[in-house]
Amino acid sequence: MKKVLVTGAAGFIGANLVKRLFQTIPTISIVGIDNLNDYYDPAIKLERLGEIENLTRKLPDSNWEFIKGNIADKQAILDIFSRFKPEIVVNLAAQAGVRYSIINPDAYIESNITGFFNILEGCRKLVSDPDSGFTHLVYASSSSVYGSNSKVPYSTDDKVDNPVSLYAATKKSNELMAHAYSKLYNIPSTGLRFFTVYGPAGRPDMAYFGFTEKFLKGETVRIFNYGNCKRDFTYIDDIVEGVIRVMQKAPNKRNGEDGLPIPPYKLYNIGNNNPENLLDFVNILQEELVAAGVLPENFNFEAHKELVAMQPGDVPITYADVTPLQEDFDFKPSISLRDGLRNFARWYRTYMIKDTLM
Repeated sequence: MKKVLVTGAAGFIGANLVKRLFQTIPTISIVGIDNLNDYYDPAIKLERLGEIENLTRKLPDSNWEFIKGNIADKQAILDIFSRFKPEIVVNLAAQAGVRYSIINPDAYIESNITGFFNILEGCRKLVSDPDSGFTHLVYASSSSVYGSNSKVPYSTDDKVDNPVSLYAATKKSNELMAHAYSKLYNIPSTGLRFFTVYGPAGRPDMAYFGFTEKFLKGETVRIFNYGNCKRDFTYIDDIVEGVIRVMQKAPNKRNGEDGLPIPPYKLYNIGNNNPENLLDFVNILQEELVAAGVLPENFNFEAHKELVAMQPGDVPITYADVTPLQEDFDFKPSISLRDGLRNFARWYRTYMIKDTLM
């Protein structure tokens, strides 16, 4: 693993992946691309990029290049593939968010459909070049593809033809597009269905970030489905560890009985395999915010919560079956919710309150 292209490199998962790769393989070459859009405040994205720059300065044999660009720009993407010839491509660039897809659907078609198509086209050209060294496309899918499935835990063998948001539909489309390209062009590809990723320097549009800001302002947090939603919260370090393990083991290329290639295509869940009640999640969050000094010791949690009905596009539970991930990579996410939220609260106290990034 010497040359890696990471899209969405200034994003929450992307930036943490890039840092871990440099820490693990100091001689690696990475090109990152991100459009630094304003879906949430770009300041936190620039902070992540700054951390990468600071890290690579201490690694004289590393090679880091960041490109501000949009994966929906086909010529720009093909130029990057042609010039850099990555051995592994990790596509994490996407328009995220279930509820935002209801009010701004165009952004999802541009990034998640057109952009992903351009990534597949770049991989297709690499596969046809015997000198490219390309081995693997890894791309982000989402637990949202499971929609309103009532069977839990969610398995990658489950039928997922009933999305309840456009965001989920675009992620399912990514899986179908990747399968078609794997079949047609023998492109090894692995899709990863992430389950509610959280942690320090995460996305400000995520609930735990929003809850924290409302607590600080003395506002009331709305807890949907009357607190009965359950989420398989997955800490960022577990997500990154899973991605790196998957990157290094591409699906095998092989032919079927008819002599034609069997698509070298895999799907995995990456989740904590332990769904937590949303009300419990918020309670632990406020306890850790108090312990970190973000909230006062006499903070009245009961006075700052409101239990309300479910929102459109939401699902009552997410719960990952990670058995295939364990069997193929000897890995299962294990960082507890308490530890993860403690790390977030301490980060928030250090960076968000002191430096006012937001």
